[in-house]
Amino acid sequence: MKPLLIGLSLAVLTGLATSGHAQEDSGWRHATNLTDEDPKYPEGFAHFDYVNPEAPKGGTVRLSAQGSFDTFNPVLPEGETATGLGLVFETLMTSSQDELYTQYGLLAEAMRYPDDFSSVTYRMNPDARWHDGEPVTAEDVVWSFQTLLELSPFSQSYYANVTDVEITAPGEVTFRFDETGNRELPHIMGQLLVLPKHWWEGEDASGRQRDIRASTLEPPMGSGPYRLDSFVPARTVTYRRVEDYWGKDLPVNVGSSNFDEYRIEYFRDTTVMFEAFKADEFDWWMENTARRWATAYDFPAVNDERIVREEFEEPYRSSGIMFGFVPNLRLEKFQDARVRHALNYAFDFEELSHTLFYGLYERVDSYFFNSDLAHEGLPEGLELEILEEVRDGIPPEVFTARYTNPVHGDEEARRENLREALRLFSESGYRLEDTRLVDENGVQFGFEFLLNGPLLEPVALSFAENLNTIGANVSVRTVDSPQYINRVRARDYDVIYTAWAQSMSPGNEQRDFWGSSSADVDSSRNYAGIADPAIDQLIERIIFAPDRETLVAATKALDRVLLWNHFVVPSYTSTVIRTARWNRFSHPEELPYYAIGFPDIWWWDEEKAAATGGAAR
Repeated sequence: MKPLLIGLSLAVLTGLATSGHAQEDSGWRHATNLTDEDPKYPEGFAHFDYVNPEAPKGGTVRLSAQGSFDTFNPVLPEGETATGLGLVFETLMTSSQDELYTQYGLLAEAMRYPDDFSSVTYRMNPDARWHDGEPVTAEDVVWSFQTLLELSPFSQSYYANVTDVEITAPGEVTFRFDETGNRELPHIMGQLLVLPKHWWEGEDASGRQRDIRASTLEPPMGSGPYRLDSFVPARTVTYRRVEDYWGKDLPVNVGSSNFDEYRIEYFRDTTVMFEAFKADEFDWWMENTARRWATAYDFPAVNDERIVREEFEEPYRSSGIMFGFVPNLRLEKFQDARVRHALNYAFDFEELSHTLFYGLYERVDSYFFNSDLAHEGLPEGLELEILEEVRDGIPPEVFTARYTNPVHGDEEARRENLREALRLFSESGYRLEDTRLVDENGVQFGFEFLLNGPLLEPVALSFAENLNTIGANVSVRTVDSPQYINRVRARDYDVIYTAWAQSMSPGNEQRDFWGSSSADVDSSRNYAGIADPAIDQLIERIIFAPDRETLVAATKALDRVLLWNHFVVPSYTSTVIRTARWNRFSHPEELPYYAIGFPDIWWWDEEKAAATGGAAR
């Protein structure tokens, strides 16, 4: 399954309209679940349990984003797409926030697939409309899919097993697959973003032909609960609720889309952004710096409770995650696993935890950290059987030891770890020549950390200092977001810092993360450049797992193999989301189990707003 965003989501949940036709036709489903369990919400349900069906409509929620934007085209791999377009566009199906594996109809009112999962058919909701009143059609779906395959490297990988899409009956669209047994594929086709073919093939207000293959700042047409109302280039985007939104009375929309206006303010620098939050220039802050959380909230708006600080664990219940430093294996100096392993011995998490992190973070030791998919102990049972299939192509340590990160904590441990790093460098052909770590040609080992902004500079500088202590030549370069994005897309880097969020039902996206097919694809998320036949085989085991037991076993096997190849130097994370907000909002008494739900199901509270200082400007 496509990984879910952790924390604040700007995608507004919409959903299913009950249909007598759906009830009469055998095989049609109002929802799809990746397990054998029935969906929590039966056909004809009134609303999701976690919403307030009487939530008032009104007010403005002001959010922030870092960087800039230069396009409203949602499908191009180039450029910086404006935040919040998920409010404008919709998909065939949509997920609830209190289930892990279930999707309910949205633009499609029902779906069906054969027992061998060789295809899936979606029946469009006849009430679905674009913002100009035109119906959302099966033809739009076919055109959107073909366009995504043409323009999006991620879609090419994600939908690699789709061989054909066609309109098979009025209002019905069928996707056919090249293999049977992929339980996830009928499900993830429901995540397809649907765009208005007639709008993109039409002309803009000045009579110019639109081009889906080109960047644009023309406000786009969608079918969602909001439309893009206004913007200031590179600074502000404002979305306004669509009063005649076609799906406003659907059961899964009850209690959501409560704000009249979403406003997103852009900032180049997080320090400036935080000062703007303190000055009441936007409403919601997600804290990603331990030092700031521990020391920077002693100011009047916090002390008099106009700003509320709150931690949420809900988003981390639905995902696993890997954060880390990623060497670019496309460069010869990182192709030896012993070199990559040596880097981990120079990363002193314990010292950073003491000096920078205030003990608020945990060291990551799995690509599915904080989830039931993370490996445990030594492999056994079905997991061991799967690993035996690729034994000759994976590190032997997979079978003999549980992966652990080196532990520092004091000067003696630090020296011992750096000695081990030197030993690994020596095994891979490096030697100390005076104070320089050089290869057989006398070339000093070194690289550049490429960072997107200054937030991680202290961490990277500490890492670099330890490596330079043993003779390396490591530097840190911080660039602005546009330059960083362009360099990452072009694979123009030595080492970057990034993360992969994982759903509890991994699948086709694993090819985009670590598959050989994506290693040389610009804009894929295979940042390391992994191209390994054994890993490819494990990925296919996950994608074509016949049941949940096999999926879990294959995922844990993949986790071990990725770790023991040392493709990433794992860093750290928190298992709670730390937030601060201006106290102008209310939410249901019980939030959904797997999400904060802000701002999707929260609402503007007039009484709180008056006490805090009035309405948003």
